[in-house]
Amino acid sequence: MEKIVIIPTYNEKENIENIIVAVIGLQQNYHVLIIDDGSPDGTADVVKSLFYKYPQQLFLEERKGKLGLGTAYIHGFRWALEKGYQFIFEMDADFSHNPRDLESLYQAGKNGAGVSVGSRYVKGGAVENWPTNRIALSKGASLYTRIITWMPVHDPTAGFVCYRREFLETINLSEITFVGYAFQIEMKFAAWKLGFKIAEVPITFIDRQLGESKMNKGIVKEGILGVLKLRWMSMFKNYRNKVKNGYPNNPVAYPQPEVLL
Repeated sequence: MEKIVIIPTYNEKENIENIIVAVIGLQQNYHVLIIDDGSPDGTADVVKSLFYKYPQQLFLEERKGKLGLGTAYIHGFRWALEKGYQFIFEMDADFSHNPRDLESLYQAGKNGAGVSVGSRYVKGGAVENWPTNRIALSKGASLYTRIITWMPVHDPTAGFVCYRREFLETINLSEITFVGYAFQIEMKFAAWKLGFKIAEVPITFIDRQLGESKMNKGIVKEGILGVLKLRWMSMFKNYRNKVKNGYPNNPVAYPQPEVLL
C-alpha cells in the first residue's frame, strides 16, 4: 500500500467510472479513494457498483452535504495516513488531469520532492480547450500569488499533486482552513515554509468534456483574499510554527522548486 489517488466528487456521475478505470488500469499499483459530498446525481452509487471489480484498490468515503474541496482532501489525507500510504495524490474526476501523468509525479516524489506539482506553467506544460478568459484568470492568479507571497512556484493553484507522507505528517492539517483555490495555494505555501522540496512536473491540462465546472465567484474571491492572508500571516505571525505539528527531524531549508523536464 504505497500509492493512493484521492478524488473528491460532487455530481461526477458522468466521469467517475471512467476515471477510476483509467487510474487503476495503469497497472502501477494505484489505489483510489473517492470522497463524495452527497452527490444528488448518484456518483457514490456508481463507485459502490465497482467495489466487486476492485475490492482491494477502490475505497469510498461519503460525507453529508457539499463541504468544500479543501476539507475533502484533508479528510482523505487523514484516511490515507491512517492506512499507511507513502505517496498520496490529489486529482480531479473530470480528466482535466491525465492519469498517465501520475507516474511522473510519483517519480518526482521518489526522488525527494515532498510535494510534486503537475504544472501548466513551466516549460513543457500547456492548457487545452480553455476559453481565453479562463486562461487569463488562471495565469493572472498564478502571477498574483507569486508576487504577493514570494513563493517560487509557477502554478500555485494546481490541483494535480503528489504529497510524500513525511510532509503530510509534518503539517498541522487542522490549520489549513481554505476550501477552494486558496487551499491549493496554502498547501504549497506550507510546504515551502516548512522547507520541503517542491518539484514542478509539466503537464497538459485539458478542460472537462462532461459535467459542470465547480468554479464560482466565491472560490475566486477566496483565492484573492486568501493569498493576502497568507502573506500577512507570514509577515506578522510565525506561520511556520502555526502549520507545524512537531514531527521529528523537520527540515529547515527553503529550497527553490525544481522544474522537471
